[in-house]
Amino acid sequence: MIGRNVPRAGKTGKPAKPARVRGRGAFDLRLRLLLVTGTLGLCSLALVGRAVDLQLIDDDFYRQQGDARFLREIPIPTSRGMVTDRNGEPLAVSSPVESIWANPQELLKHPAQLPRLAQALDVDAEQLTRRLSQRSDKEFVYLKRRINPDEAKTILALDIPGVATQREFRRFYPQGEALAHVLGFTNIDDRGQEGIELAFDDWLRGEPGAKKVIRDRRGRIVENVDLVRPAQPGRDLTLSIDRRIQYLTYRELKRAVLETGASSASAVVLDVATGEVLAMANVPSYNPNAVDGSHREARRNRAVTDVIEPGSTMKPVTIAAGLAAGVVTPGTLIDTNPGWMPNGRYRTTDTRNHGVLTVTGVITKSSNVGAAKVAHMLPDQAYYEFVHGFGYGEAPGSGFPGESSGVLPAPDAWSGTTKQTMSYGYGMSATPLQIAEVYAAFANGGRMIAPTFVKGQRNDAKQVLDPVIAHEVMKMMQTVTEPGGTATTAAILGYHVAGKTGTSRMASGGGYSRRYVSVFAGVVPVDNPRFSMVVVVSEPDPSRRGYYGGSVSGPVFHDVMQGALRLMDVPPDDIGTWIAAQERSQKAGTGNGERGMVVARAPE
Repeated sequence: MIGRNVPRAGKTGKPAKPARVRGRGAFDLRLRLLLVTGTLGLCSLALVGRAVDLQLIDDDFYRQQGDARFLREIPIPTSRGMVTDRNGEPLAVSSPVESIWANPQELLKHPAQLPRLAQALDVDAEQLTRRLSQRSDKEFVYLKRRINPDEAKTILALDIPGVATQREFRRFYPQGEALAHVLGFTNIDDRGQEGIELAFDDWLRGEPGAKKVIRDRRGRIVENVDLVRPAQPGRDLTLSIDRRIQYLTYRELKRAVLETGASSASAVVLDVATGEVLAMANVPSYNPNAVDGSHREARRNRAVTDVIEPGSTMKPVTIAAGLAAGVVTPGTLIDTNPGWMPNGRYRTTDTRNHGVLTVTGVITKSSNVGAAKVAHMLPDQAYYEFVHGFGYGEAPGSGFPGESSGVLPAPDAWSGTTKQTMSYGYGMSATPLQIAEVYAAFANGGRMIAPTFVKGQRNDAKQVLDPVIAHEVMKMMQTVTEPGGTATTAAILGYHVAGKTGTSRMASGGGYSRRYVSVFAGVVPVDNPRFSMVVVVSEPDPSRRGYYGGSVSGPVFHDVMQGALRLMDVPPDDIGTWIAAQERSQKAGTGNGERGMVVARAPE
């Protein structure tokens, strides 16, 4: 029995291994295989669990990474509000356009496409390549902005990787240069830069919206994901401007500049009762639809920003001050002999010796000496406060960007000659808009209303002159446009016209040059005033029409106001003169007596 447990020796003499030893080795191998398999299974399970966690449970990180490559929040463009005239005619509108943009990172992978793209964009290929290379780290760059949609479609048809289009809006001004200085213009980003576009930018500019989209690698939108914020279009604005009167004013002003050889001109038309600006024009002008090609000087609204010495248009204010103080009446006699009077080292002179004039005659004949003598009857402070009460020396308050306040020196800054020269419009300055505001106050019974460019806006009125005195001054100014006055060229058949000429020299080097500014300010009709208008023509050629306000600016007033009275159906207040003219014309065989009358026609 003992021998059975002793292993047999092999051929080598070594004892043979027991059978149970061989079975344990196989078991160990299986155990190892199971361990490895289990470990791999656990790792796979962990990987699957992690994948599920990342993709289904905690997927924010990779979702953000994926979105960063394909999901974009892009703006939804919106249009500016439309600007219309008082009758609803469009003056500024926004039209949809397209802008071409590119992803430089994608586009630069296809350099062979750049020459084709440059040709379609009408730019230099080398310049385009350089521009893209400088922005190679960007994903967005504009290539060409605000182009016609058909042109954009042609460019996109080339199917160049990384090139896409974006909707924008472009401002369009149907009236062109005729209304350029009032409206102003917008920049490439549709922001107001000058004029009404700047003053009411917050009102006109809409609020762009935003949406999330998925774009492919070429920048094309393949899916709209979410509306983040809806677009809010800009609000419309109705101006006080009358498009027909505006066009008529610009046309006649431009004609005057050409015929007189002047360097520039401005004109303003106000509604007497409301202070609304019906027209405001300047020459030279510019095309607001193509601002880049214009000179900066041409873009200045001279009627609001440029100041002039008002010259004799100041005399009605001086006479009104004398009437209000009770030192003179319309019939008071003023001795202007011998046609001049001392003024420090200089002289105050008239065009000729008018002898003894009534106060009304001082206005009719535009006597500097007569105005100076009336001013000398008034205390300095009282005269200054009266003139300042008419708005001289302070901005009109129209809200127009860059409006000037002019210059009205206070008495403590006066020299011994200041008040005398101020009485006939020297030694002070004002804008055409300020002068038009003053004459509207005379026509409105002494009530001054700040001018406005918005239809229906009513500014508070300020009583600056007794209505009786205002009416007396109006009657005095009526004689200026009647036979014997200095501005018969401003007379309008069938209407009484009140006005005043003004001619001043332009300052130069601390003195005055031989260059002139010709002014006419007037109101029509006298009995029921509707319009106040000022015309300023700078540096007319004396060899043509001369340089006096009556001969240079008066005809512009006549032509514009005659057309405006017809357009607005204002009834005549001088029927007798009109009937007499009709009878004379019929006897002379000249038809209906309306020869030379201007009919306003707006551009087609």
